[in-house]
Amino acid sequence: MAEAEELRRVTDRLAISDVVVQYATGADRRDWALYRDCFTDTVDIDFSSFSGGEPERLAVDEWVLQVRGLLPGFDVTQHNSSNHVHSIAGDMATCVSYMVAEHIYLDTSAENFVTLGGYYTNSLVRTPRGWRISKCQLDVTWQRGNPELFALAAQRAALILAGQN
Repeated sequence: MAEAEELRRVTDRLAISDVVVQYATGADRRDWALYRDCFTDTVDIDFSSFSGGEPERLAVDEWVLQVRGLLPGFDVTQHNSSNHVHSIAGDMATCVSYMVAEHIYLDTSAENFVTLGGYYTNSLVRTPRGWRISKCQLDVTWQRGNPELFALAAQRAALILAGQN
């Protein structure tokens, strides 16, 4: 029995890390179906350390739309995830991971990048479809580059979204 429990623990850890990496991959590739599939139908989002405001509970489609309202405005992004630390209790889990997120905006004469560093604390639940993120908390601990690029990217993303409707 101990071997079966250990195998399940290892399998769960791998599956949880896969979902956390899928989050970054979906965002950076602008693969919104892949990104959406990381989450439960309702998700708690806390990006207050980055953008201020309060944590929110959102329908997953609303959250994806918010992300689509920013990231496509950058020419490229790269979200790196490392140092995953798992805590698993039955069908509930937490994965804390380091993050470094590069954002490149080429159409500016100013500094054309902004990099965020810190960590994510993701709460996950086991669903019939596998592990899914039910809460995503971003804690930004450092930043370099031009933070004004986020506003420019949001403006560009709005134009991109308007062209798709």
